[in-house]
Amino acid sequence: MDRVPVLTRQHRVWLGVLAALLFFDMADLNSFALVAPAIRDHWNLTLGDVGFITSASFLGMFAGSIVGGRIADRMGRKRVIAGAVAIYSAFSLASAFAVGIVDLSIYRVLVGFGLQAMTVVLLTYISEMYPKQFRGRIQALVLACGLLGIPAMAVFARFVVPRDPSGWKWVFVLGAAGIVVAVIALRVLPESVRWTAANRPSADAEALVTRIEEDARRRTGTELPPVEPRPALVSGSPRELLRQPLLKRISVLSTYMIIVTSAGYGFNAWLPTLLVENGFSTAQSLSFTSTIAIAACPGALLATLFIDRIERRTSLLLINVAFGLLLLTFAFATDYTVLLVSGILLILVIYAGNACTYTYLPEVFPTRLRALGAGIGNGAGRVATFASTFVIAWALASLGSETVFLCLGVAAFAAAAVIGLLGERTRNRSLETISETIATARPVPAAGPAMLDAAPGIEKQDG
Repeated sequence: MDRVPVLTRQHRVWLGVLAALLFFDMADLNSFALVAPAIRDHWNLTLGDVGFITSASFLGMFAGSIVGGRIADRMGRKRVIAGAVAIYSAFSLASAFAVGIVDLSIYRVLVGFGLQAMTVVLLTYISEMYPKQFRGRIQALVLACGLLGIPAMAVFARFVVPRDPSGWKWVFVLGAAGIVVAVIALRVLPESVRWTAANRPSADAEALVTRIEEDARRRTGTELPPVEPRPALVSGSPRELLRQPLLKRISVLSTYMIIVTSAGYGFNAWLPTLLVENGFSTAQSLSFTSTIAIAACPGALLATLFIDRIERRTSLLLINVAFGLLLLTFAFATDYTVLLVSGILLILVIYAGNACTYTYLPEVFPTRLRALGAGIGNGAGRVATFASTFVIAWALASLGSETVFLCLGVAAFAAAAVIGLLGERTRNRSLETISETIATARPVPAAGPAMLDAAPGIEKQDG
């Protein structure tokens, strides 16, 4: 796969399906936030009730990241993606028929479980099915398309919620529409060829690679580079994550995700409240927030300009330094224009950083543990988001909004140091090359697509 120098027809079809999957994922992820005020009025809930439902959903996301990743490493990527979409779609639909806070909380926990299981495995799938020189740009494009689901759901909510006291139910019904794309994905997406080669070598996987190679030859008019030798890997288990060098990688990734997710979510989620604390009216605060949110999709697209040209850890270091500086500017700005410009730049930087992070998450683990490793890192960030909600609330009440922004800026600098100094180099490297220092391996002779036939006796092949 890595020697293919262009995106083939198959790659482009997969891109459309993967983008559609993330579109509905992002739409459903934000559905409760959009209808929470209406549900609160309809059921006479307190702010604490709304906060409880929101917080509980993050715990579901944590579990989904890890469980989904582990199952994907055992059973394959494709079925877990479709199954996770089926889970969150079913419980999003169930949310429309909830009658109280208890059953709605349970449904939203299970929605969060499915959403994050799908996201982690989708990121893993992209990393394994696209050539090394395109991995970053494809992740950024899929994220940019996915982010369009947020304003799309917001527009739908704005249309249906005010029309009826129960109008919020239709937002959850639309959130279940992702199941349609999941059915398409089952028919269109092949199983990851890397996972297949490492677990269940098949003629279908070899035929797929052959078709991709033939399409690439037609598009370029030249022969492809020779197949590079790949190491044959022994069987593994999650216990490997407790041994070096994987222990260092999972520790660095989890620490980074804890810091950067808390800082990014802290800014996005608390911005309206922080603005009100600084003298904005509620209407002005929401108007300001919606204005700068327009930069989210362009931020992900911005990443396509450098994500495959600059080393991933270097990009994340620079992005987080910029994030920290912009937070400090935002914290102490007194002029509205400076506040607006720095806010727009903050959103651009956050989502460009998300594209780089999404690319980096699955790259640093071997195929047999890739989805689980990415799931643990992502799950650590979700738990941190849950905890940071209470920390920021306390800091806002006790220390003031400027101190909150200052602390978020310091956290961004800390994230930059962690990933920049300790992160693994991954840009333009095959996944096997990144992983080969981990395994006990012996060289595999260069061969054509039927690599397993060229290397008899090898039971587990990482890619």
